[in-house]
Amino acid sequence: MNGPFHPGELHAQQLAGVTGAGGGIRDFMPDQHREFFAALPFVLVASLGADGSPRAEVLCGTFSSPDPHTLVVAAASTLAEGAQVGLLGIDFATRRRNRANGRVRSNRNGVLEIAVQQSFGNCPRHIRLRQVHAVARTARPARRFDGPGVLAGADTFFIATAGGAHGVDISHRGGPPGFVQVDGMTLDVPDFDGNRYFNTLGNLLLDPRAALLYIDFDTGDVLQLQGAIAIDWHAAGGRRWRFTVASGAWAEAALPLRWSIADVVAL
Repeated sequence: MNGPFHPGELHAQQLAGVTGAGGGIRDFMPDQHREFFAALPFVLVASLGADGSPRAEVLCGTFSSPDPHTLVVAAASTLAEGAQVGLLGIDFATRRRNRANGRVRSNRNGVLEIAVQQSFGNCPRHIRLRQVHAVARTARPARRFDGPGVLAGADTFFIATAGGAHGVDISHRGGPPGFVQVDGMTLDVPDFDGNRYFNTLGNLLLDPRAALLYIDFDTGDVLQLQGAIAIDWHAAGGRRWRFTVASGAWAEAALPLRWSIADVVAL
């Protein structure tokens, strides 16, 4: 490790011709991050499947941080003790997002305790303003997966990646509706500029496998995809990557939350 970045992230920064300072990456949660997570009704979580490939899911519940090195998640989860996890907290109403990466310390009686090893914020770019409200949970069985076509009109999705021994991450991706191009079982996605950390692309240089998660904000449906990514660093018009879907699952009304649009796309 060179500072907070692993070799894949450093290589990605080099390929992009930038330097990520990483001064905002800490090995503890500052008070403002602890308070932020405690106010959220949901978080996005990355973990590893049995085959070592990334998985992405949404956990709805309550969250707290009893000390700067601990995040407590009161939500149903199958994550095992010692599992690597990456968490993304995002508030669409304020366009604020914070990350917390670490390991599961314990999972007992519906309460997940996470030992935080990295904590940092991300910029608000490419987040569309939305208001969230709770609804009664009416989850139904997963329906047949017919492909990723729903993403053709999406303005938001989330991507989980793994950096081997360096842990897992989950990140937000957003843009104007239609920024994702769908061709059968392949997604072509522009990689917009962000905070220059290159956590996602850095992980992909070490392991091209990834998981994508899409939320239908009107219905609470969730689409989960697994596959692999190839990065085109010199694509015409700017850096892009292509995600080839290997498998997917669609769960109807999986979340007890809905979101309403508050503005036009904010870039």
